[in-house]
Amino acid sequence: MNPPKTTNELMQRCQALAGLTLGQLARQLGAAVPANLKKDKGWAGQLIEQALGASSASKAEPDFPHLGIELKTLPIDQHGKPLESTYVCVAPLTGLTQQRWQDSWVCQKLSHVLWLPLLAERSIPVAERVIGTGFLWQPDAREMQLLQQDWEELMDLITLGGIDQIRGAHGQVLQLRPKAANSRALTSAYGTSGQPIKALPRGFYLKTAFTQQVLRKVFC
Repeated sequence: MNPPKTTNELMQRCQALAGLTLGQLARQLGAAVPANLKKDKGWAGQLIEQALGASSASKAEPDFPHLGIELKTLPIDQHGKPLESTYVCVAPLTGLTQQRWQDSWVCQKLSHVLWLPLLAERSIPVAERVIGTGFLWQPDAREMQLLQQDWEELMDLITLGGIDQIRGAHGQVLQLRPKAANSRALTSAYGTSGQPIKALPRGFYLKTAFTQQVLRKVFC
């Protein structure tokens, strides 16, 4: 699927997906549906990216770079509650001097988001999970302030060598968590004395309480 030329075209494609199951969409795109997502955790998001014509992959830019819009698939239960935190991007662990929020990957990715809810309770077979109604969102002043505050505090901890002290409870809306296929996938970081160390890669995630607030603003 070619990238959409305009935001209107993107939203028309998004509306065409609403109500489809992942199985129906997979058949349209000639894709095989995995029996479960234990080894294919990102499959649903990748399928939807393909259907909408997303182009940036995992680069440090939005999924639709020419539109400045990031796509986020949001698994929810039947009550509309997010089932998991939302991955934003990889966290840099070195070369952090003079990093500014405005230039960060997190800010770039979250400045304009196309949220696409997906009814995805574990009891529902993968092929029968239903795509919901997508919507565009931009952080308001308060949301942006909370995101920036959490990002700055977490980046300060990383810079000061506190990477191993950071837990998921840190941050009001944004958290830092390990993101690696296995415990052997280590990357460079700094220790408490500024010495080079090896650590698990980390990723920034939006907490479920925050994404639930975003959903309530739109659908309640």
